Parts: sequence; structure tokens; C-alpha cells
Amino acid sequence: MKPDIHPEYRMVVFQDTSAGTSILTRSTIDTTETVVWEDGNEYPLAKVGISSASHPFFTGQMTIVDTAGRVERFERRYGHRKRAPRQS
Repeated sequence: MKPDIHPEYRMVVFQDTSAGTSILTRSTIDTTETVVWEDGNEYPLAKVGISSASHPFFTGQMTIVDTAGRVERFERRYGHRKRAPRQS
């Protein structure tokens, strides 16, 4: 490996601001804030807006879109669309 071209790989705390959870992992992210972790050591802090603790896919609160209902609602509002004759 070439010296002085790689970012520092260190322990970083990622905090999910929407769920209030935190995780300690390794990263090369550049941060300005720090936080004292449960082990008493101080680590760089990276705040994220969404993580597996708050993402609907992982929490099971994902809503399924009813596309057939959407088409029927559109047709009720605007009527059925007449198709153009096929040209051979």
C-alpha cells in the first residue's frame, strides 16, 4: 500500500437521530463531533437520519401500495380511456 493516501480507519459512533439509537463500528468518515461511549472512551460521532432501527423495511411498518385500487380510482375519476386502433 502507498503511504499517506488512505483515510484513517477508526472506531466511530453512528447515531440515528430519528430513533435515538447508536452503534459503534469502524469507518473512515470525517466528523467534527465526539461522544463518550458506554465503555468510557471518547469516539467521533456521525449523526444519520435513518438506519436499520428506523427504516420501514427493517421495522416491519412498510405499507404496500395497492396498484389495482389506484387504477380503478383513476378510471372512476377520469373515465375509461379509449384505445387507438392498432395499425399494421
